[in-house]
Amino acid sequence: MERGTAVPELVLWDIDHTLMATGGLGPELWAQAFREVTGVELREQASVTGSTERVILRETARLHDVPYSDELFDVFAAALGAVHARRAVELRERGHALPGAAAVLARLQEQGVRQTVVTGNVRVAAEVKLAVFGLDTYLRLDAGAYAEDGEERPELLRTALARSTTKPENAVFLGDTPADVAGGRDAGVRMVAVATGRSSVADLRDAGATTVLEGLEHTDGVLDIIA
Repeated sequence: MERGTAVPELVLWDIDHTLMATGGLGPELWAQAFREVTGVELREQASVTGSTERVILRETARLHDVPYSDELFDVFAAALGAVHARRAVELRERGHALPGAAAVLARLQEQGVRQTVVTGNVRVAAEVKLAVFGLDTYLRLDAGAYAEDGEERPELLRTALARSTTKPENAVFLGDTPADVAGGRDAGVRMVAVATGRSSVADLRDAGATTVLEGLEHTDGVLDIIA
């Protein structure tokens, strides 16, 4: 699908630093869930940028000499989701939807475009974040892909495409990290990078992104790029 030829059938969104920011609360919630599940105080968390909770937990457990297993991840995922739910009010107070995010989601919905998420978050945590900032109503969350569904972005993207019964060439993925860019390319999905996270425009272009937005504030311009 060439840019500008047609509105995509499906728009896939990353969550953290693409649609929202948690105001620094995210690491606190993660540390709380890690302590609840392992009984170990978090000393160091593995790199999180562009990764999934499954990978982050496995590498963080290794740093703390905690044996990792799929069962540990399942218990941790439930704990992390529960922590987000319990502290949703605090999340609303400290975090925010990124400028322009709700407007773009709303306009795409008005145009009849299906939208969902592809995220390294566990599903309950993702749902809490989106609901807290009023973004969930625009998204078909059952068609999304989450940390429970795999380890790497290409795998998650393919899962979301399958759940949405959409061919890669009819979808667009928006994310803010080099891992998102690589994932989109590997999955055959047109990638629109957004420099609203820790990666600069130059970082995203170096990762292979041909289309990079500095933000989502200018709704008409963003929609022109997505289409």
